[in-house]
Amino acid sequence: MNPFTKRLMRYLESLRYPWLMLLTVLLFVIDLFVPDAVPFIDEILLGLVAVLLGRLKRKPTDGRQRPPR
Repeated sequence: MNPFTKRLMRYLESLRYPWLMLLTVLLFVIDLFVPDAVPFIDEILLGLVAVLLGRLKRKPTDGRQRPPR
């Protein structure tokens, strides 16, 4: 496995919904190449959803809680 794949897999394992994140990113990439009536609106929304899903991390399972931000 190359370093990029290892890093990507480690990141996806830390996400709460990794398959939903991958599906959203895949739809975003496909949507970039399909022409639509209102340009860039759906690309912006799908990109924002992908970023939001990327920020949802799993809750710690070892009993320790993170300090509030």
